[in-house]
Amino acid sequence: MDIKSKIESLRDELRQHNYNYYVLDNPTISDYEFDIKLKELQALEEVHPEFFDANSPTQRVGGAITKNFNTVVHDFRMYSLDNSYSKDDLLDWEKRIKKMVDGDIQYTCELKYDGASMNLTYENGKLFRAVTRGDGVQGDEVTANVKTINTVPLRLKGDYPERFDIRGEIILPIEGFLKMNEERVTNDEEPYRNPRNTASGSLKLQDSAEVAKRPLECLLYSIKGNNLNISTQFEGLQKAREWGFKVPKEAKLVNSIDEILDYVAYWDKHRHDLPYEIDGVVIKVNSLHQQDELGFTAKAPRWAMAYKFKAEQVSTRLNEITYQVGRTGAITPVANLEPVQLAGTIVKRASLHNADQIEKLDIREGDEVFVEKGGEIIPKIIAVDLTQRPDNSSPTQYISTCPECETQLIRPEGEAKHYCPNYNGCAPQVVGRIQHYISRKAMDIEGLGAETVALLVKEELISNYADLYELTEEQVIPLERMAEKSAENLVNGIEASKQIPFERVLFALGIRYVGETVAKKLAKHYKSIDALMFASVLDLVTVDEIGERIAESVVDFFSSEGNRRIVERLKSYGVQLEVSADKLANQTEKLKGLSIVVSGVFESVSRNELKKLIEDNGGKVSSSISSKTSYVVAGDKMGPSKRTKAENLGIPILSEQGFLNKLK
Repeated sequence: MDIKSKIESLRDELRQHNYNYYVLDNPTISDYEFDIKLKELQALEEVHPEFFDANSPTQRVGGAITKNFNTVVHDFRMYSLDNSYSKDDLLDWEKRIKKMVDGDIQYTCELKYDGASMNLTYENGKLFRAVTRGDGVQGDEVTANVKTINTVPLRLKGDYPERFDIRGEIILPIEGFLKMNEERVTNDEEPYRNPRNTASGSLKLQDSAEVAKRPLECLLYSIKGNNLNISTQFEGLQKAREWGFKVPKEAKLVNSIDEILDYVAYWDKHRHDLPYEIDGVVIKVNSLHQQDELGFTAKAPRWAMAYKFKAEQVSTRLNEITYQVGRTGAITPVANLEPVQLAGTIVKRASLHNADQIEKLDIREGDEVFVEKGGEIIPKIIAVDLTQRPDNSSPTQYISTCPECETQLIRPEGEAKHYCPNYNGCAPQVVGRIQHYISRKAMDIEGLGAETVALLVKEELISNYADLYELTEEQVIPLERMAEKSAENLVNGIEASKQIPFERVLFALGIRYVGETVAKKLAKHYKSIDALMFASVLDLVTVDEIGERIAESVVDFFSSEGNRRIVERLKSYGVQLEVSADKLANQTEKLKGLSIVVSGVFESVSRNELKKLIEDNGGKVSSSISSKTSYVVAGDKMGPSKRTKAENLGIPILSEQGFLNKLK
């Protein structure tokens, strides 16, 4: 056997042993024998670097140093999941989806692993890259670190697609976590708080050799791609196992809500028997065709639901109530607590939301309170233990002036929150607006973080986001923790933000109630900031899904002379304040005012491409048929009940080709 063949043979053998040990939990050789073969391969690769393979089993030991993690846009967006906490929540979800799809519905029940979400991309059977979830649209590439995880196959086996994404959770098994903490305590180091945060933090270590020392695992649960030749979620899990991925066997195919509840009840009781932490169960519609029909909301798939186990509760003392000022001037009362362990983390603070919530709970400083951490990341106070209230306790008096600038607070009619109206003179508002402007989902300015923004405002180098475009390297170099290269990156990042498209700039402006989705709708309708600036409330409410509250907020924003001046400055600096010519060229109003339902499987274009065509031509995509539906675009396997409903309502049904011809 020649050297190349010997190397390839050893690699294949070690991959199989790795799979047997970490995925099948059925080793066929001892650890010692495995190490001997691995050392033999390492020796051969060192002598023959011409046969280097980035996906060799020897590469798992790490060693690559990553100082900056590149931001990568996901090929398929990583949505979050809607949460449910009761049988009624699940029944409501079932009713909603049964209205939208035809036929019987099967469900796949899976455990909800408590770790760090990860997207792995494979090309020709080899790991191409690993990217964190990030904000769902884009994340950080951490390939070098993920390669060190033994349950992530570097090369696949079997009949896998040419290119696909597979999603999972990087977790730290409880045994490994406890062992790591034992070592830290022995070395007089602070122990890690919980497995989830430790797993997440491991992925951003700069030295992959350090990551390799941690007993991380990757549990996979979802395949994304084109032409995958997979028809159900459960089949996808089985295929992933065949290709070499670690997919927990606890997943189960069920036919009803009752079976789902049985699954939930079983794992709520037995979750502590697992080697890793879970915080609930994920239920998915099994048929990928039905998933396609159901689609997504702005934030989550309609075809999936997370059932969260009952929240943990603890009691602790409320030491003090303080008040925070947000970028919109909203005042949020905060409970400062005696530190207490809750759901794996130390809790010191909890939001009290508003004056009404304080009054409802009759909460006072010095009270013993019950704190819960359920589906919310931020802990909340759910009740006061009145039996332990001191006799000299007095009711909480909500503040009347801003804690930052001492301006008299206002509370608009019909709103729960108090506001500081000092828009341009209240530091947290000024800083908050600029921090929002530079954030990842908005202008995504590299080299500029929240702390630097606060420092720039403090040093009076900027007082609004338009000022950013006049910053020079010479101005920022003297700042704390700012070197020549950092200053250069900051100024270059600001310059690069001039290419961010109009819809994201509109979101970045920080107009109250104008989130990502609303900004997209307004940008698409008005095409430029000039047209939007002169729109009246009556004009704005005619735009799809724009209500009176949003319309009034937009008009109020542009009625401010200061805001108009800032917009004019942004325009003069070259920031994108109108839809690009390329984008406009692909848009028409052929379908303006039409509500269109898409149903079935399509050949020449994908369902998502079809929906984009409708929106690009001024139409609205609707998920269900009603008397307001203009027409239905029907592909193969359109549900019979949808067809019957359309026919009964006299709604025209177009074929895929008929619809495409209509656009021509």
